[in-house]
Amino acid sequence: MERGGCIYIMTYYQRTTLYIGVTSDLRSRIYEHQNKIHPKSFTAKYNLTRCVYYEIYTSIEEAIDREKQLKNWSRSKKEVLIDNFNKSWDDLTKIINEWED
Repeated sequence: MERGGCIYIMTYYQRTTLYIGVTSDLRSRIYEHQNKIHPKSFTAKYNLTRCVYYEIYTSIEEAIDREKQLKNWSRSKKEVLIDNFNKSWDDLTKIINEWED
């Protein structure tokens, strides 16, 4: 059985740094970022604890392809993507944590 995947964008309250990631378990991955489980990681170094964007895919391969595409985009194009999905750049963690398994 094929496992789905998600791409997501993390930032912090000042929005100066963005991180795009891919995972098969978005809730767990956000928890890892927010709790700095990997203290030497990029997100820990820049205190990126706010998930402001995500997309869900039926396969991890699709999610990986999308992650690669977004990483090549300009900062302004990424900002438009986030603005259209989450105008106020709210942390979406609470919504994601309420998802049914």
